[in-house]
Amino acid sequence: MKHPDYNSPAELKQVLDINGFSMQKKFGQNFLINEDARKRLVDALEVGEGIKVWEVGPGLGAMTNTILERGSDLTVFEIDRGFASLISQFFEDYSAKNTFRIVEGDVLKTWKGQLEKAGQPDRFFGNLPYNIAATIIADTIENNVRFERCVFTVQKEVAQRMCAKPGSADYSSFSALCQWAYDVKPLLDLSGGNFWPKPNVDSRAVVFTKKADFPCCKNPALFVKMQRALFSSRRKTVRNNLSQFLKNNDLAVSCLEKAGIDIMKRAEVLSLDELLRLSDVIEGEK
Repeated sequence: MKHPDYNSPAELKQVLDINGFSMQKKFGQNFLINEDARKRLVDALEVGEGIKVWEVGPGLGAMTNTILERGSDLTVFEIDRGFASLISQFFEDYSAKNTFRIVEGDVLKTWKGQLEKAGQPDRFFGNLPYNIAATIIADTIENNVRFERCVFTVQKEVAQRMCAKPGSADYSSFSALCQWAYDVKPLLDLSGGNFWPKPNVDSRAVVFTKKADFPCCKNPALFVKMQRALFSSRRKTVRNNLSQFLKNNDLAVSCLEKAGIDIMKRAEVLSLDELLRLSDVIEGEK
């Protein structure tokens, strides 16, 4: 089946109209119509022959096409049944070679099943809707699933949280989680005009590179729970939040002192190294 011109909103709209489809705002659907930007994103993913890739939200397959042309083994997660039907036709030759497959449904509900079925891929890629971006990234990390390389396009505010440094307004539990598992770097900014339909927000692409020295703590599961608890009430001090987490104020104070952390500080000023050190102190108190 002939592919549409992925740079032409008119042609993309025609494909949708002919098939009786419409863009679903609830799924955060916007097509990237800037060919140069699409190439930069796939280049940054560093795909090639035999590399296994997961793509979230392929839409009508603009970047799917490029990834497959470069010889990768690609699994896409698509929640829109209409889009899934179309791209199954667009890429039927690759399906026949068993280098392309579609997992239909909500990726938040399907990724674990696909992981168990086919194993972990090398790359993770997608233009992630605002309502799932942080959830799917955190979910994989917290389940000890890390990819060699990821390229995500997300709403700019989400990207700022991913890259935020301690002491900044954007620094959060999500920042610490991303930077614990990966080296995170911004790639490029994309204004609304790069997409069709044009969104009301700007986007930013980020590159995640798997950290070699992960997890840098004695108990990763404890670290995940502890750091989330420390950020749970941003107005409270680390002593107050840790006391609630440990259900013991004296123990909280003792652990913070052993970790060399001022009990009156707030979590948003603590570095990743400090959070990891505190986790190890708590683990040692068990």
